[in-house]
Amino acid sequence: MHLIKQNSKLRLILVTGFLILQVIAKGNSPADLSRLSIIPKPVSAIPEKGNFTLTKNSVIFVSAQGGEIHSIGNFLAAKLIPATGFGTKVKVTAGKQTSGNIYLTLASGDEKLGEEGYELSVKSNIISLKANKPAGLFNGVQTIRQLFPAGIESSSKQPGPWQIPAGVIFDYPQYAYRGAMLDVARHFFQVNDVKRFIDLIAFYKMNVMHLHLSDDQGWRIEIKKWPNLTSIGGSKQVGGGAGGFYTQKQYSDIVKYAAERYITIVPEIDMPGHINAAMASYPELNCNGKATDLYTGTEVGFSSFCTSKEITYQFISDIFGELAAITPGPYLHIGGDESHVTKLEDYIPFVNRVQQIVTKLGKKVIGWDEIALTSLSPNSAVQYWAKAENAVKGVKQGAKVIMSPAANSYLDMKYDSTTSLGLFWAGFVETDKSYNWDPSTLVPGVEKENILGIEAPLWTETITNMKDLEYMVFPRLLGIADLAWRSAPAGNWGEYKIRLAKHGARLKAMQIDYYPSKLVPWGDYLK
Repeated sequence: MHLIKQNSKLRLILVTGFLILQVIAKGNSPADLSRLSIIPKPVSAIPEKGNFTLTKNSVIFVSAQGGEIHSIGNFLAAKLIPATGFGTKVKVTAGKQTSGNIYLTLASGDEKLGEEGYELSVKSNIISLKANKPAGLFNGVQTIRQLFPAGIESSSKQPGPWQIPAGVIFDYPQYAYRGAMLDVARHFFQVNDVKRFIDLIAFYKMNVMHLHLSDDQGWRIEIKKWPNLTSIGGSKQVGGGAGGFYTQKQYSDIVKYAAERYITIVPEIDMPGHINAAMASYPELNCNGKATDLYTGTEVGFSSFCTSKEITYQFISDIFGELAAITPGPYLHIGGDESHVTKLEDYIPFVNRVQQIVTKLGKKVIGWDEIALTSLSPNSAVQYWAKAENAVKGVKQGAKVIMSPAANSYLDMKYDSTTSLGLFWAGFVETDKSYNWDPSTLVPGVEKENILGIEAPLWTETITNMKDLEYMVFPRLLGIADLAWRSAPAGNWGEYKIRLAKHGARLKAMQIDYYPSKLVPWGDYLK
């Protein structure tokens, strides 16, 4: 009996010791690369043993002096330095790769990578990022940032260690157009606010910023031939407060800033409706020759250009001419939505003529889905937001479709009935609803090959500052970015909500004032 007790005690000691060793081993073993919270999710992530540690001696090596690759290296260094305090340098590689460093290389590789894909290899001693084009390297840098602990995004020095689990990531987007829209007409946002928004969407590999520059409540871009547009039309905003506008120099600065982050600016001048700010600025644009009053409410559909006047088309030619000259991207957005007081027999020839103006400037046309009622110009895109039949009409004319269904992607919709900001005419859009939809199957007759990409618009009737903007945009924008990038079928909410919850610490480190959806188990990972 005594011997049995001794053996039992010995077995208990051995088992306990084994379990302790397992815990110790588990704690010291590197995290699994494939289980990290990367948003958007890569095409493939294969874990390996070991982990890379960034130190004060680590250097970012680039494969060429100057140019875009050097700028990307400097961008990464600037993101690493504040939290680590290391003063990471960027140098041109001098041959053989050496231990402890990060290497950025432009080289022709797998065709699947295209212009925006990348291949990232993390070893215990070296990080190697390769891409066919600079945009791919930039996207890969965003992944490197997300592989480090969340504290890397802090603006002040944080304790390390700064480690990344080893493995190989092969990644590229499924859609060419991955965008967000900011309405600066209802409420005006300063240049620095727009730049912050650009930085945030770039972090999630989005590549388009759509600026809604005009509406009934305000005109936000300087047009030198028509100065009253900003002095009068830009003077107010929703609620009656002071408005604002971008000079062409400021707009060009925004365009340059975005281009450095591989984001294309798409400017929108909405017409023939949503045009009261212009009509208040120039009476000759009205059929009765009288200027309208400035409008600071939130109703829609009451204004319209006088489509029978030739001065209207001279005005449009001047506007788009000046805008095209300072917009290097391929698109000009002509609006076209909610023209309720424009008769269809006037709307169709008007939009057709505006399209001709845009194409003669060497630009491609984008318009809200109503423009599919007209004869679409070649290489145009229809932005689906409300009527599926319009998206189908666009496809039948050979146009591409930008998917922006209001019930899924509008970031100004309330999360639920308790949300103080936003509207709810398209229904409540909780975090799961903005993620649980498949762009390629949402509209029968609009297949994946017909889709240019996805865009998440933020209308600002109720949004007055960056804090409110971030609360409405995040975390829903992350789900849109995930859908637009990842090559797998429509997302799995059960898997994604865990990835998003793990990402919460990073949102806090980036000082993003996000909505803490109760559908996401944030508390399990914010410890």
